[in-house]
Amino acid sequence: MPSSEKVHIIGVGDDGLEGLTAAARQLVAEAQLLLGTRQTLAAVGSAASGADRVPVDGALERLVQQVSANSQRRVVILTSGDPLFYGVARYLCDKLGKDRFEVVPHVSSMQLAFARVKESWDEAYLANLATVGLERVLDKLRSVEKAGLFTSDAVPPSAVARALLDRKSDYFSAYVCENLGSPDERVTQGDLEDVASHDFSPLNVLILVRKPNAPDRPVEQIGHRLFGNPDEMFLQSQPKRGLLTPLEVRVIALAELDLGPHSVVWDVGAGSGSVAIEAAMIAASGSVYAIEMDPEDHQLIVANAERMGAANLMPVLGQAPDAWEGLPAPDAVFIGGTGRTVSRIVQLAIERLRPRGRLVANVSSIENLAAVHEVVQHGLGDASVRMISIAHATDQLERVVFEARNPTFLISGVRRG
Repeated sequence: MPSSEKVHIIGVGDDGLEGLTAAARQLVAEAQLLLGTRQTLAAVGSAASGADRVPVDGALERLVQQVSANSQRRVVILTSGDPLFYGVARYLCDKLGKDRFEVVPHVSSMQLAFARVKESWDEAYLANLATVGLERVLDKLRSVEKAGLFTSDAVPPSAVARALLDRKSDYFSAYVCENLGSPDERVTQGDLEDVASHDFSPLNVLILVRKPNAPDRPVEQIGHRLFGNPDEMFLQSQPKRGLLTPLEVRVIALAELDLGPHSVVWDVGAGSGSVAIEAAMIAASGSVYAIEMDPEDHQLIVANAERMGAANLMPVLGQAPDAWEGLPAPDAVFIGGTGRTVSRIVQLAIERLRPRGRLVANVSSIENLAAVHEVVQHGLGDASVRMISIAHATDQLERVVFEARNPTFLISGVRRG
């Protein structure tokens, strides 16, 4: 049986055949089957007049079927720009093997866009908003110098600009490059406010260039951490000051909670809300419920959440477990308590955990340590216990002296199943 013909994947620009090399034009002319979008097939005009033309707009699986069914014919696939840059070549090579294909790239619209604005793109962050979520892209943009984005109908340049402005990340100059390589090509330069208020052609590339000396985040947020914020950043009740979960304990507890972006979290006995607020920052697309029975502390949670920008935190005024009624089952629960009922609260919380859910309890007495450890060991099958003893340095004359805080205990476990 004769070996299969090589399939050529050729990148085409808006200038059609004129923009192709002589070798690429010859491959098109000798093709027996042309595959591509209606736009790329039209771009080569009457070339390969004897070839069958099959449009496959967006139907990648159909493209695979056509290639597989025509292994003995000279097949040319026409695609826009560089077939290996957010193009079909990678998909086809993964499906049918690299040996089946030869790739002939054209200048991609991303390359053209950076050329039009005269910026290098060797270290730029590049993304396609048709396949990558906007939130993920926004997180990346916080620390990059340049970015090139293929926008989409669902996420046009104006939506990206508005999202950056909402995050107060207003330190980019923006370029919207439309219809690159065509007669109606246009490049619009401006600040994010300008881009946010305009509509653009669907065929565009958005380039963002950080302004000189711009910080990696809004100035007012410098010193505001995702987690592990200094204790003094949180408002506390003066008569009860010192009951807030300290920075070091908070960091270890949040690590043990193993939060994801969409986690549902309960903070039971939330106090001033420090653990709940930092959990909300980590689980930015999730929901965090700060449950507190003291009305004064409940109001502090509200105030602290507003100060720290934890919009996905819901303060719940009430006593556990009655206050849990109607709350969604949690992926993670943090329980802080000093009373005699803390082990009972832990037991009831374990019953509400989702499979693979995590529980972390923070207690300060040996008695509660023993009681909670037994409950977690029995309810979850295993319990991890840490004693955390922190000492802070102070300067006394010419010496550094460490002042130890009372030790505290973290008991944690995972619900199996």
